[in-house]
Amino acid sequence: QVRLVESGGGSVQAGGSLRLSCAVSGINWRDHCLAWFRQSPGKEREAVAGLESGGTTNYAESVQGRFTISKDTAKNTLYLQMNSLKPEDTALYSCAAERCGIWVDYPRLRTRDDFTYWGQGTQVTVSS
Repeated sequence: QVRLVESGGGSVQAGGSLRLSCAVSGINWRDHCLAWFRQSPGKEREAVAGLESGGTTNYAESVQGRFTISKDTAKNTLYLQMNSLKPEDTALYSCAAERCGIWVDYPRLRTRDDFTYWGQGTQVTVSS
């Protein structure tokens, strides 16, 4: 059974940093792709960062150069390091997983329809 549990959200001033964690269980890291999504009130859920099973990372233009997605398979954890945060980054952040195959390297962000497994989310609030 796949389970994803996010943590690390909170309130921070603009320009600050946060690191989100997603504890992952029930997957084989070699053949699963993972991603971080966010959703703010009145907006659709959008992909922020993706990590392919082959190691490729993809980012939304709005976070390129500020956010970094990574994993620690020994700790069964997916991370999202967020630097230089802006008020427009305020949202509920969720991690997602999907069995996509071994050594797959999709060249762009996957959409929400590509993922079956989701966490409940962790709130990030950035004040100006």
